[in-house]
Amino acid sequence: MKRKQMFRDFLAREGLKSTNQRELILDEFLKAGSHLSTEDLYLRLKKNYPHIGYATVHRTLKLFSECGIAAERHFGDGQTRYELASDEEHHDHLICTRCNAIVEFENPEIERLQETVAEAYGYTIERHRLEIFGLCPKCA
Repeated sequence: MKRKQMFRDFLAREGLKSTNQRELILDEFLKAGSHLSTEDLYLRLKKNYPHIGYATVHRTLKLFSECGIAAERHFGDGQTRYELASDEEHHDHLICTRCNAIVEFENPEIERLQETVAEAYGYTIERHRLEIFGLCPKCA
């Protein structure tokens, strides 16, 4: 199901209105990519839509998360960031501790090693999250 329709269906189920502002926020979020904080998205929107408030962007991002369009991420900098939720393969993150740049990566060897470690300790993995903090090439 397309994300826009998924959001409209969610709003209807929850008894919420599908407003023009929510549609504009969704469009910008989908265009922007991922790992956006509320402030990041608000500043992007403010350029063309100065009437959209920060609180509206914040509440709408929370709705995206509730309906499954976005996933909340916390990278230790005190900000909640949002990325498009996906049914695709799992990915991990490299996070720069100086400029907060975030790189997504997939590594089959790491995934296999996690399975091996879990198995050695008798665990069945339900989910995991790997975040590697360091300096990116620009900041190193």
